[in-house]
Amino acid sequence: MYGGDSDNSDGGSDDLRRGDTLDFRNLKVVSAVGRGAKGVVFLARQYGAAAGGGEWVALKVVSKALLRKKNKNGYGGCKRVSFERHILRHLDHPLFPRFRGAFETEQLTGFAIDYCHGGNLHSLRKKQPEKTFSEKSIRFYAVELVLALEYLHNFGVVYRDLKPENIMIQETGHIMLVDFDLSKKLKLKSNSSSCNSSPNSDSSSEKEKRKRQISRFNCFCHTGMSLYDLDIPSQLDTIPTRQSLSDLLEKSNSFVGTEDYVAPEVILGQGHDFGVDWWSLGIVLYEMLYGATPFKGANRKETFQRIITKEPYLMGETTPLKDLIIKLLEKDPNGRIEVDEIKSHDFFKGVKWDTVLEIARPPYIPQNDHEIEDLIGFSKKDVESFVHGIFFPKNKREKDKTNEGDKKGNTIESRKDEDNNHNNKNVWVDKLNQDSIKDDNFLVF
Repeated sequence: MYGGDSDNSDGGSDDLRRGDTLDFRNLKVVSAVGRGAKGVVFLARQYGAAAGGGEWVALKVVSKALLRKKNKNGYGGCKRVSFERHILRHLDHPLFPRFRGAFETEQLTGFAIDYCHGGNLHSLRKKQPEKTFSEKSIRFYAVELVLALEYLHNFGVVYRDLKPENIMIQETGHIMLVDFDLSKKLKLKSNSSSCNSSPNSDSSSEKEKRKRQISRFNCFCHTGMSLYDLDIPSQLDTIPTRQSLSDLLEKSNSFVGTEDYVAPEVILGQGHDFGVDWWSLGIVLYEMLYGATPFKGANRKETFQRIITKEPYLMGETTPLKDLIIKLLEKDPNGRIEVDEIKSHDFFKGVKWDTVLEIARPPYIPQNDHEIEDLIGFSKKDVESFVHGIFFPKNKREKDKTNEGDKKGNTIESRKDEDNNHNNKNVWVDKLNQDSIKDDNFLVF
């Protein structure tokens, strides 16, 4: 889905390592549950001694032919698939999916992650009275989203596609952030050692705080996730007091995101960093509170114009939640609230950040009522044929169905400087679905 750099590989065969490989013969593919710009998500079950007792997984399947086509046009799909696998392999946090292995066939490449039976936050909101959440529920989900984004940012990764459809609900009721197709690892500034502040102006406690920040920043280097080559700790004495990790990193010029959730600096091509995720969080919180996004226009141009020029309308009296939303939706990224200020905001007063993941009763606990134990699975040939048919339709009826889905898609994936213009495709898949598990919400990735 990401218009990244080109790659000449067929879809990541070099990225597969011993111990990561899934045997398609040990996968029972039950249903298509979503699709995106490059692939289809299936519900599948793993069998075999190492499969954890036949656990259900989400199988993201990507067409090799489509990747080759995108690479030929300069979209770099292969690198994005490899990058997503790379991130997933090294995530170790309860709010992110576990990487369950990768597979390849003659026509497909893909990987498996945890499957969430609770659907996503978008579908959950639509089930609420008035299609909105209570402030108590919003606080719970907001806390977990802040923790998830903070975790990614500490690795130098900006998420760039925060929206309710990418926030899944685990069977425990806690969230799971999925889909890293638009995520990007930000690079360290080559001149990050230069600054306007004297090293003697920093207190020892402030230096120690930044040292802990950078320790988290590099903590995965020993696992093979070599995010940065620079020796950051040696630069500690030259980091200004109020300088955050964002100040150490180069901005990205990518023009990516989802229409309603994209930040002003992305639209204006000013370069962006972690601040785009905090903007998107503000949009998500607004949507949870009011049931709609704040800048929606009749078309993309109008939506972007409103994002750049209009202030969000927050109906009713001022509350800590509304104040937080206003600070997150600050159009100037330099004035936008960041993680430390977010966590100390009045809306989160009393939150025990270190223990929130231990909460046994989140606002919503999904009921796993899907009767899928005895459903017939689909063969590798069926899956290959289905995925190929989605992206390379043979007749006008199928093309029209894809085009109809395109009208519903609001994801932007063009790039400035290093990126190329490209449109996302979202469409409901009505084949390879079995009625007993068909849902009215289609996972978009």
